[in-house]
Amino acid sequence: MKLISWNVNGLRACVSKGDFYNNFKALDADIFCLQETKMQEGQLELELPEEYESYWNYAEKKGYSGTAVFTRVKPISVAYGMDEFREDNEGRLITLEFEDFYLVTCYTPNSKQGLLRLDDRMLWEDAFLAYLNKLQESKSVVVCGDLNVAHEEIDLKNPKSNHKNAGFTDEERSKFSILLEKGKLIDTWRSLNPDVTDVYSWWSYRFHAREKNAGWRIDYFLISEKLRNRLADAKIHMDMFGSDHCPVELDLA
Repeated sequence: MKLISWNVNGLRACVSKGDFYNNFKALDADIFCLQETKMQEGQLELELPEEYESYWNYAEKKGYSGTAVFTRVKPISVAYGMDEFREDNEGRLITLEFEDFYLVTCYTPNSKQGLLRLDDRMLWEDAFLAYLNKLQESKSVVVCGDLNVAHEEIDLKNPKSNHKNAGFTDEERSKFSILLEKGKLIDTWRSLNPDVTDVYSWWSYRFHAREKNAGWRIDYFLISEKLRNRLADAKIHMDMFGSDHCPVELDLA
């Protein structure tokens, strides 16, 4: 089974550039997850193959956040949001239940410049861990999305100059470590590529960052430890364009 996750940073813009359909076809995923769709219902008529079912979680605020999942494997059930968490109106989470795992696609809140939203981010992290652990009481989880954190120094080009910036604060990195440890989750790409450097999933639009490969790895596939024996491959498609992020992939046996 092939799963793809991509922060498209505005689906309508990604489609208008011509990149979305090209990448969607080339990747040929069984399940394709999007973050930061930045749209409302009815604003775009996607022309996807008939075998895909679509599920959307729109933010109340227009042109902001939002997630989507396209799957040709029919889910048992679908849920939107995270219990009663106050940011559910931002369309950040979709959970699909399949036979042997839950798939959770997530667009984690950004702590913002000046860390204006760091306190809210910490509340989100605690709620997210509790949510995933609750799911794991019944079956394993596959978690994907833009989790808005570079975990270790190896996960971004300039760790020293970015220390204490949003996405690379000690607080966010610590919460990610706790998520892996207490959630009993595996960072799939890093587990298969423990020492690989200069592979990223996001680049700023400023300062020609992508041309210089001055990026961050902030898009992930995490899986329950119980799924480790099914981990066949994990990839980061740095050669695919259309957003300031590139697609990431998980292959399950």
